[in-house]
Amino acid sequence: MKTRRQAKILELIQQNNVETQEELSAYLEREGYQVTQATVSRDIRELKLTKIATDNGRQKYAVIADADTGMLEKYARVLREGYVSMDIAQNILVIKTVSGMASAVCAAIDAMKMNEVVGSIAGDDTLICIIRTNDDAVKTMKKLRKIVE
Repeated sequence: MKTRRQAKILELIQQNNVETQEELSAYLEREGYQVTQATVSRDIRELKLTKIATDNGRQKYAVIADADTGMLEKYARVLREGYVSMDIAQNILVIKTVSGMASAVCAAIDAMKMNEVVGSIAGDDTLICIIRTNDDAVKTMKKLRKIVE
């Protein structure tokens, strides 16, 4: 539950300008997570989120850009817990996930900042990663398989 909730937090802060813990709690509750302020505070600390300035002068939560090994392990855990299967179509990786986990897995892959990944998009249980070249797609698939196995 904690891993799914933290994956959802990563997804929410990427999709929204979340300014406060209360706002994050409200987003989580709309997604079906019953949380306390202490839980949200602990998740923010464990995920090593920070506040950054937005274009309009306000602040929002964001993942620290230079993610350390601990953060990479959190992303890997999200990937492992959501992963079902993976296939390749030239330079596109198609990743199947547990129902409802595609966005979280997609956010984790994006946060891993793999140079080969141009972008990704997720539905409910499937995501696609557009990779720079066909060769890079094969290499990226091997990297991801090492993480999930």
